Amino acid sequence: MPVVVISVFSLALLIGGAVLSHIIGTASILSFIALGRDRFLAAAPQRILANIDLFSLMSMPLFILAGEIMNRAGVTQALLDLASAMMARLRGGLGHVNVLTSVFFAGISGSAVADAASVSNTLVPAMRKSGYPMAYACAITAASSVIGPIIPPSITLIFYGALMQTSVTALFIAGIVPGLLMALVLFGLNAYMARRHDHPRGERVAFGVFLRRVWVAAPAMLIPAIIMGGIVFGIMTPTEAAAVAVLCAIVAGLIYRQMSIEVIFQSLYRTAVMSGSIFILLAAVAIFGYLAGIEQLPRAISGLITDLGLDGWRYLLLLNLIFLVFGTFLDVPVALALFVPLLVPPAIEMGVDPVHMGIVILVNLMLGIVTPPLGAALLVVSTVTKVNYWTIARAVLPFLLVQIALLMLLTFVPALSTALPRAFGY
Repeated sequence: MPVVVISVFSLALLIGGAVLSHIIGTASILSFIALGRDRFLAAAPQRILANIDLFSLMSMPLFILAGEIMNRAGVTQALLDLASAMMARLRGGLGHVNVLTSVFFAGISGSAVADAASVSNTLVPAMRKSGYPMAYACAITAASSVIGPIIPPSITLIFYGALMQTSVTALFIAGIVPGLLMALVLFGLNAYMARRHDHPRGERVAFGVFLRRVWVAAPAMLIPAIIMGGIVFGIMTPTEAAAVAVLCAIVAGLIYRQMSIEVIFQSLYRTAVMSGSIFILLAAVAIFGYLAGIEQLPRAISGLITDLGLDGWRYLLLLNLIFLVFGTFLDVPVALALFVPLLVPPAIEMGVDPVHMGIVILVNLMLGIVTPPLGAALLVVSTVTKVNYWTIARAVLPFLLVQIALLMLLTFVPALSTALPRAFGY
């Protein structure tokens, strides 16, 4: 009965708008007391420190800082100009530019919502001016924004790696192929839509102009190449690569002549806010995980799964459904913190590779932000462009269908995620 009261109290706090990390921490401590386990709370600080005192987590604030600096230092426009020079001349070229820009942005922010907002501000008006239906321009912007967090470096994969004690390097390498496949399916669908609806071609860019844009974008393009090259070939750990990324971002800002003390200050401020919120959530999850371990919740869940016959592919389908649904209305770190410690261990016991599982969960959560009725990327694009939310939601459905088809392929063909890390010895 006390646990039911605590659950109702927590739900009321959630509906009332309380911070989720506070709700999780408070509910966990009250549950310790209600279950007569309060003597174990003496070890809670130690468990919290053990959960956040991880070398891999040091890379997260640094990657956030690098992304914040690059977003303010002129890197975005250089990449957008290069993508336009490469793709605009094709039929439906600005749609291809939209997707390619998201691939380029993967090494900058690693945030789907941030990418959606940035492209909505710059490329959607250009697509409208060129004759694209506004709903289509918004839909492809939202759909392609999911690419950024899949292609490394990915804050989400760092978070998952910390929760499951899985190699962040292996997770980063595993995200390369799925991220590029996501771009390919969107390129393919955009090409089909362009032929079917006679989308316009852009202007052909002279070869000299193209070379000039490549030269201008080179500092921005070198940053992800340096980061991933160093990680893949064992020259740097992810944490060292994150520090190098910050240095490269500052150098790029100086090259583009948009670096200033104000840019550094704003970037540090945003990094502190974002990192602080994530670490507070990790602390709350540590207390919840401690209670779950004492009460043997993962074992109980495994037993329930076995009793229901949800083994193998059935359980993977269930996980896909859970993470896709909850990804529509929960922030990605929150969804990871709530469900990964409880639901992923049974899958690993069944023989699922933890790296493969991380990529599948990541793709699910990314698709959740473009899934109606509460997809965050759809809300952002609608807010920025002033286009009706449900108009964009209808237009995004074809993109969402092909993305879900790719998700199923990634789920049941693990080699798409694991082959590359194993090839490099991870």
